[in-house]
Amino acid sequence: MRPFLRWWTPAVSTLAASVALSVVPAPAAADHTAVIGVADHKPETFQEPLFRSLGVKRTRLVTPYDSVFSAPAELDRWIRSAQSGGLEPLVAFSRPSYMRCPAAPCRAPSVAAYTRAFRAFRARYPEVRSISPWNEANNNTEVTARNPRAAALYNNVVRRYCSGCRIVAADVLDIANLRSWMRSFQRYARGNPRLRIWGLHNYGDVNRFRSTGTRTLLRYTSGKIWMTETGGLVTFRAADGRTIFAPSEARATRALSYLLGPLRRLGGRRLDRIYLYNWRPLATGSDRFDAGLVRPDGSPRPTYQVLQRYRGLIR
Repeated sequence: MRPFLRWWTPAVSTLAASVALSVVPAPAAADHTAVIGVADHKPETFQEPLFRSLGVKRTRLVTPYDSVFSAPAELDRWIRSAQSGGLEPLVAFSRPSYMRCPAAPCRAPSVAAYTRAFRAFRARYPEVRSISPWNEANNNTEVTARNPRAAALYNNVVRRYCSGCRIVAADVLDIANLRSWMRSFQRYARGNPRLRIWGLHNYGDVNRFRSTGTRTLLRYTSGKIWMTETGGLVTFRAADGRTIFAPSEARATRALSYLLGPLRRLGGRRLDRIYLYNWRPLATGSDRFDAGLVRPDGSPRPTYQVLQRYRGLIR
């Protein structure tokens, strides 16, 4: 998740919210649709009693594409912590912090630089076999937003050097450029389109109680869909300080119920995984993005209780 998503507007339809409230049934025991994971960037999360009690088996990290060189200790700590907690990690690569897109410098790494970094990562962590070549690749804060070809070439590198891996070909946001960006990406991406995994961050759909972006990805792709980052937002502020979603645990609870109910069913058999983000916000008032399942003090929110009702999908 990039901290400054500029594409949300504050209105939420009363009708849509009432529909979401009416569809909160827990899944039947025989429901074998999308598997749920929980993502968080803090390694200590995986040892928390409330987290462990859910039986979570999958998690996700977003890290700079060259972190195996630039931040090896932090990368290693997260991966080893996830593994020691019995979790399968999905690692998504992104721009380093010094690339301040859309302002300069905002240049996509060369294929040679990306290849060097990925091969070093692969040599260091051969057991990590779920990879997303570039996080939120159509987001205007990413180097690939206006360069879908670069994202496709990174996908091709991972495909070449990670045989047998689960590769999220493109990790995208549910925003206005989704269809055109994906069309361009697919011109350069190698591999059978029907066998690809597509990653979706559908915060807009989930928290606006709509399905626009989710339906777009389903319509214009084939293969499996992973909702690689999603959840009910407790609060969200833009980079300039504007409040997009005022603090509300009740709204976040409705949104998570909508995600795990209607939106999950919309994905049908194509929807294979859902990664909720995140577990715990950084601290009260200090995090512009908060979709935590627990509060800063570690106490469970109502969203945690929603997830408990769907624990049959945490497997």
